[in-house]
Amino acid sequence: MDVDRADLTHLRISVRSIAILPAAQRIRHIRAERWIGYPRAQSVIEHLEALLGWPDRQRMPNMLLIGPTNNGKSMIVEKFRRAHPTVSLPDREQIPVLCMQMPPDPAPARFYLAMLAALGTPIRPRSRVHELEQQAITLLRATGVRMLIIDELHNVLAGRDNVRREFLNVLRFLGNELRIPLVAVGTRDAYLAIRTDPQLENRFHPMALPVWTNTADTRSLLASFTTSFPLRKPSHLTSPEMTDYLLTRSEGTIGELTTLLTAAAVTAVDSGEEAITSSVLTRTPYLGPTERRRQFERHLA
Repeated sequence: MDVDRADLTHLRISVRSIAILPAAQRIRHIRAERWIGYPRAQSVIEHLEALLGWPDRQRMPNMLLIGPTNNGKSMIVEKFRRAHPTVSLPDREQIPVLCMQMPPDPAPARFYLAMLAALGTPIRPRSRVHELEQQAITLLRATGVRMLIIDELHNVLAGRDNVRREFLNVLRFLGNELRIPLVAVGTRDAYLAIRTDPQLENRFHPMALPVWTNTADTRSLLASFTTSFPLRKPSHLTSPEMTDYLLTRSEGTIGELTTLLTAAAVTAVDSGEEAITSSVLTRTPYLGPTERRRQFERHLA
């Protein structure tokens, strides 16, 4: 293919210069992490921005972001966090948005240790829960944390009933003590955990990221992918039949859809076809979640 004469108007302007590069460099670009905005993600980010700017009040509003595994929750949170980075001041760091991951054990001590690790502070060995709690609250205030985001909150259900209740009490205490918005992120189980405490359920506004279906938003998302991959020919992915095929194969989550399309774009470069077509998709080495589980179970048998 004569690259100099190729019509690259199907690509974003910023991608056209990459499309003329050698295959290895284009494949590296294809495999790089990218943000592709879509209406639901933008709605979540706008709600997070509103919470971050919320005026101080006794009971701050909170948010619960729920959705299936690999459906873009963590990427949205990371996009928001990067928009509000840590600022290094002469005497301290200012952390407007603190992101942490819920440990697999919801015991309060484990939770505070995870929080202190996210704050990047040395942890005293054998500290008691109340000491960890006081250290965490002091540091949260000293670093000016204005929002606490807790990912993988569904891990709460892994604990025994008494430990789970103790952690939910901690969550309620933090909201009252710090007077900052709390954002919980997780699967449907995170919602079930919050529901066990009526007070917390009333404080957390749920926002869902459902699996993708064949809608105008999905077709717009697919069109965005086609303009962001440095392929020298246009890919036509937005027909109802092609959209159904991609959603079925990826099982409807944006993470799996991204993995499938990324692998297909690499196949398109390697094969010289330069577009994601039905033929390329057939030859793309990708297995959906269900097929991966089946393959793994066959190996165990």
